[in-house]
Amino acid sequence: MGQVTIYLDDETEHRLKSAAAAANVPVSRWVATLVKDKTRVSWPDAVRNLRGAWSDFPQLDDLRREVATDVQREPF
Repeated sequence: MGQVTIYLDDETEHRLKSAAAAANVPVSRWVATLVKDKTRVSWPDAVRNLRGAWSDFPQLDDLRREVATDVQREPF
């Protein structure tokens, strides 16, 4: 398991410790969870489980039916 050293100003350190205490977890676990959440490469299960939850959401074909012609882009 890797170790990371970070430098924080006093106010940020205080907010970090307060947030970890409010979550009732050690500071290292709070930071690790934050890093995992911010570097996630797939949708969380809670979001994926929402698939199909909206019965009135338009189908893909309906959304693409009236697609306008794209404008020509400027060259690089």
